[in-house]
Amino acid sequence: MTHVEVAHVDYGLPDGRMLLHDVSFRVPSGAVAAIVGPNGSGKTTLLRMMAGEVTPDEGSIVLGGSFAYMRQFVAQTDDATVRNLLVEVSDPRIRAAVQAVDACELALMDDDIESNQLAYAHALVNFGDVGGYEAEARWDEITMSALGEPFAAIRWRLASSLSGGERKRLVLESYLRGPEAILLLDEPDNSLDVPTKQWLERRLRETDKTVVLISHDRELLSEVATHVVSVELGAAGNSAWVHGGGFATFAQARADRFARLEELRRRWDEQHAQLKTLVLTLRTKAAYNDGLASRYQAAQTRLAKFEAAGPPTAVPRTQQVRMRLGGSRTAKRAVTCTALALDGLTSPFDAEAWFGERIAILGPNGSGKSHLLRLLAAGGTDPEPEHRPFGDTVIQPVRHTGVARLGSRVRPGWFAQNLSRADLHGRTLLEILHRGDGLAAGHGRAGMGRPEAARALDRYELAAAGEQQYQTLSGGQQARFQILILELSGVNLLLLDEPTDNLDLASAQALEDGLAAFEGTVLAVTHDRWFARSFDRFWIFRADGSVVESVEADWSLN
Repeated sequence: MTHVEVAHVDYGLPDGRMLLHDVSFRVPSGAVAAIVGPNGSGKTTLLRMMAGEVTPDEGSIVLGGSFAYMRQFVAQTDDATVRNLLVEVSDPRIRAAVQAVDACELALMDDDIESNQLAYAHALVNFGDVGGYEAEARWDEITMSALGEPFAAIRWRLASSLSGGERKRLVLESYLRGPEAILLLDEPDNSLDVPTKQWLERRLRETDKTVVLISHDRELLSEVATHVVSVELGAAGNSAWVHGGGFATFAQARADRFARLEELRRRWDEQHAQLKTLVLTLRTKAAYNDGLASRYQAAQTRLAKFEAAGPPTAVPRTQQVRMRLGGSRTAKRAVTCTALALDGLTSPFDAEAWFGERIAILGPNGSGKSHLLRLLAAGGTDPEPEHRPFGDTVIQPVRHTGVARLGSRVRPGWFAQNLSRADLHGRTLLEILHRGDGLAAGHGRAGMGRPEAARALDRYELAAAGEQQYQTLSGGQQARFQILILELSGVNLLLLDEPTDNLDLASAQALEDGLAAFEGTVLAVTHDRWFARSFDRFWIFRADGSVVESVEADWSLN
């Protein structure tokens, strides 16, 4: 029976802080267990421990079967081909056999001598013995399913020419069709459009493999998770609690657990106070009544044993992300697109966004959604001074025909999907907030003193990272910091490109709450079905280049 068992795991960070403390849980055979928790709480570290890449300081991890581990980012090297990608995620024996065949082919190209020919023949025999030809047949099924083309036709295509979603689909197809009994998947849904997410949900529901995954997609979690492993924040290191039901009942079960822990702690405190009062009372009485000395000693012993046993499990600290997106009034028409066509991406279309609207932009990867946000973030076509980007943000121009125009008093603020923000690199969070963006364009983010900056970071659960440079933050921390910058910049048109992709569950909910209170207009590109439910209407970028409006989300995207 395949299973995953984590027992009493401790793990400390290089700076001496304890990241994980006494983490224990079991994932039964055939289950799909989702690891959830705040950004930076140790979810990926825990998954890497299961994969053997990180060694715990204490405790043990046992995987009852062969496993495959998918990292969050796949095929990042520029020279990797589709063949390289599929080989890299194959059985180590097949990897070694492919490398041997490639080396022999290179040797034959240099010198076609008999010894090189014999070595090549031996490598081919070994390739067949370890299942290489069966693997090639499987790779053909994978590329046909993921990309609609046979392996032989695209084996040498650069993986970098594929979208992030296409690369992930290839890797996921390989693992789901592979022989491994256990899959460890770190954010497998990131970069996937909704139809591909729905495909992944179907496959995870159908598979008999044991799956442990990290995801922030609430819709996917509700569809596939049979167990939820919640990483809980603690002063002495983060622990874990397992909910044996699906994600739909997780929030209520966790709230009920917290209520029980609070009640147990209240009772313990009451009993502790009663015992201390009894000891003090008997000590006073025993001073002038020798007959009470034995009762006093018994009470002392009872108190000592009670304190030695310690209090019940403390209520874990919960995240308190508080976003205060303000905004301001603008003209009635915040955005107007007239015969706008994004070169090579869309046909001409007309669209309007009115002040105060929440519009979600849907569509397949590569259909032009992010290009539209980037065009608007730069101020649109021939922007007025009040519409131009402020600070050091550099926005690459978007080639287009037609007109995209912002209304009067509209101040755009852009949340970049890839979180790169080269203008923030090399500076700590406190330094960025202290410096500000300058107000040369009549708007922007003013600098602030260190105490005020620390309070702002604390509201976003970033106080501990104040002295870290932006590029060293986790993806979720970078996302929260970008939203904080938008809050402090006084923008009233939010252009959000996949804002929930890297946010943990609590932060995603905080963003939804912040947007509900925001006085301004919101345009958000998203593949997050849960997040999209809070929007008024939808602009849908279709695969044929057309752009249509709808009052309902259309996830077919054909």
